[in-house]
Amino acid sequence: MASPEPIIRSRQAEKEINGISTQVVCTGFNNYIFIVVTQYGKIGTLISVTPDSGSKEISTQAFSTKVLLGKDEVLTHVCAKNLATFVSQEASNRPVLLGLALKDSSIDAIKQMKEIIRSCQVW
Repeated sequence: MASPEPIIRSRQAEKEINGISTQVVCTGFNNYIFIVVTQYGKIGTLISVTPDSGSKEISTQAFSTKVLLGKDEVLTHVCAKNLATFVSQEASNRPVLLGLALKDSSIDAIKQMKEIIRSCQVW
């Protein structure tokens, strides 16, 4: 008898990005995807990334970001959208809860973080 699929799936990875150890943990729930990207070993700023209900076409899907805990800065929203929108789209438009604690939020670093998130796919 095969063991049943776990209700909650979680995967993690660690990679050095521009000389900084970066850890990613992705956990898939039925109603949310929870992702933590940290370079400090902390959850950091918690952001909700949700698809807007008005747009049904995935290619033109708009997303809303809301800082739930931590510093509410423009760069936080930009990083969150860049890191989480593809996850939501690939996960049937499930909302994403994203924890960010970054030392390096350069475009190059964000691109590398997206690849780590993709490697931890639980959706």
